[in-house]
Parts: sequence; structure tokens; C-alpha cells
Amino acid sequence: MGIPLLQAARIGTYVLRQHLSGRKRYPLVLMLEPLFRCNLACAGCGKIDYPDEILNQRLSYDECMTAIDECGAPVVSIAGGEPLLHREMPKIVEGYLGRGKFVILCTNALLLAKKIDDFKPHRSFTWSIHLDGNQAMHDKSVCQRGVYDKAVEAIRLAKSKGFRVSINCTLFNDADPAQVADFFDDMKALELDGITVSPGYAYERAPDQQHFLNRTKTKELFRGILARGNGGRKWPFSQSIMFLNFLAGNEAYHCTPWGNPTRTVFGWQKPCYLLGEGYAKTFRELMDDTEWDKYGVGNYEKCADCMVHSGFEASAVTDMIRHPLKALSVAARGVRTDGAMAKDISLDGQRPADFVFSGHVERRLTEIRAAESSAKTAVAAE
Repeated sequence: MGIPLLQAARIGTYVLRQHLSGRKRYPLVLMLEPLFRCNLACAGCGKIDYPDEILNQRLSYDECMTAIDECGAPVVSIAGGEPLLHREMPKIVEGYLGRGKFVILCTNALLLAKKIDDFKPHRSFTWSIHLDGNQAMHDKSVCQRGVYDKAVEAIRLAKSKGFRVSINCTLFNDADPAQVADFFDDMKALELDGITVSPGYAYERAPDQQHFLNRTKTKELFRGILARGNGGRKWPFSQSIMFLNFLAGNEAYHCTPWGNPTRTVFGWQKPCYLLGEGYAKTFRELMDDTEWDKYGVGNYEKCADCMVHSGFEASAVTDMIRHPLKALSVAARGVRTDGAMAKDISLDGQRPADFVFSGHVERRLTEIRAAESSAKTAVAAE
């Protein structure tokens, strides 16, 4: 697997400590979105369709540090938008490393050659390059030609400078298992340090709504991929073996939305990285006031097809802690890719979707405009 021993040991110790203390809900990875602005417009993205006034917002360095100090997660995954558009990003990364955190900086790599010398290699720092498959697959996904080639060049550049480099790969219903397996072979040949893979989440605001996977197609796709990779052991996945086992339909996990709490320019996002149905001002408010039982597969229509790593990786890690022998067995023989699948969670009792996105945007716009008006008034009074 592509998880360094130091990281696996420290995260395992952290998780075990939470369990021994009887803590029911705790964060595993802080998902930080310090901006929504991006230099691509991917068809499956639900993060960039905001008014310019919101796209121009940035979390400050101090706000980013406060977020990790509040939640205490051992890992920070910095996404967006495109994080390299944030002027303070090198300082933010250094601030997290100085706090002893593992930092994953996600990027589409278009700016990496220009920005890379602003960062220093560190055993706890990883570049995560967005690549949704081979050249044809990825350029189609990001709606722009040539992006795949630039990303591969950036991977080679970062590796040559001594950085840890992984890729994050999101798959949709037009993915072909054989092509994905060949793509993973190509990535392994680049001596990547890790591969993170996930089915796409059906963002309600994504321009392309036709190519999201349902749960059955997700399991069939990943069985087809992993069967070509020795049950997943062929490639350096930077994910738990039990999450891969879940993707292949051998587990029926409930999601753990609090495992990957999300801090954005709106605040702490309720209930998870994928759904913005409310925002809290503090991490404690997020944990205490979110109605967690209203969300998840079987509880809420928007969650029905979700099998994304940000919701289920923490569930898989919990399963590994509770059933270590089962996890060791799967790791030893690889993920099973044939036979009966685990019985899935029933959707009979789920509540209908509630569409509240526009209300959050209007409230944030009102706040931004009020702040700008106050600033102008203060300047005029000087």
C-alpha cells in the first residue's frame, strides 16, 4: 500500500486512542477548502459555480490554523478550487507541518512548475495530483485538452525535486476497468508514492449529471479494476484495504461524515465535504448541532449512491480497528472480486432531498456586501 509506515502508525495510534477513550465521533482528516476559485471548469465539479464575490473569497492563514487547532485531526487535505491560486498556500502548508500534521495538497498541476520552489520536501507533505484516468479520460473529465500531459510533467518534476507525490482519481460511469487498470500501471511506472481513487459524487450543481455512478455500477466497476490488479495489491493505494473492499461490494458501511470535517469560506460545512446544507461557525458547533442521523445512505435521498472516500474511508478505518484479523486477511489475499456482494443498506426509509444551496449563497453574499460597505464607510470617515 502507498501509506508510509510513520503515517499509518501515528494515525492508527490516534484512532485507537479515540476508541479507548470511548469517543463516538472524532475527525480523521480535515478537508480544507480555502477558496473555491479554480483555473479549470470540470463537468463533474460542484465547487465552482458560485458568484464572483464568493469565488474571490479566501480563508486567511490564521483561519486555516484555527481550523486544525479546533478539530485536531492528524491529517489535512487541502483542496478547492485550486489551492495554488492562494497566495498564502506555502505559509499554510508550513504552518500545518509545524503542528506535526500530515499535509496533502491537492492540485490540478497547471501551476505546479511555477509554484513548486515555494515549497520544500518533507516526509509529512504530499502533492496529490488530480488525474481522472489516461490522457483521453482525464482531458475529457476536465474539459480541456493537454491537461493530462501537463500533470504527468508535473509529477516527474516534483519527484525529481524529492517530493512525495500521489494522484487522486475520480471515476464516472463511462470508465472502462481495463483502461483504468492500464492507467494505474502507467502511474506506478512513474514511481508514485500513492493512488487515491473514488467514484464521483453526484453534485446537484455539476454541469454533467449523466455520468455519475450508482452503487451497483460502482461495485461492478471496482471489481473489474481490482481483478486486474491482484485484488488491489498491485498498485500503491494510499487508502485502507477495507475501503477498497467496500468499493468492491464486500462491505456495506454506513458513512462517517464527521470523519472528514470540512472548513470552507462559508464556515464548517454541514454535514460533510459533499453536502453543504448548513454551516457552523466553530468545529464544536458542527459536531454538537449537526443532526447526523438525518444523513447518509438509507437516511437521505442525496446520499443514496454515495460511496466516496470522504464519507467512507473513516468507516473503513474504524472497521479495521474493530476487526484487525479480518483486515489482515483481506490485505494478505487481496480484495475479493467475484461471488456474492454484501447486502446493501435499504433506501426504503430515506427522506426526500432538500435543495437549500441558493439560500446559503444569498446569505454569504449579504455578509460580503455588508463587510465591503462597512470598510468603505470606515475609509471615507478617515
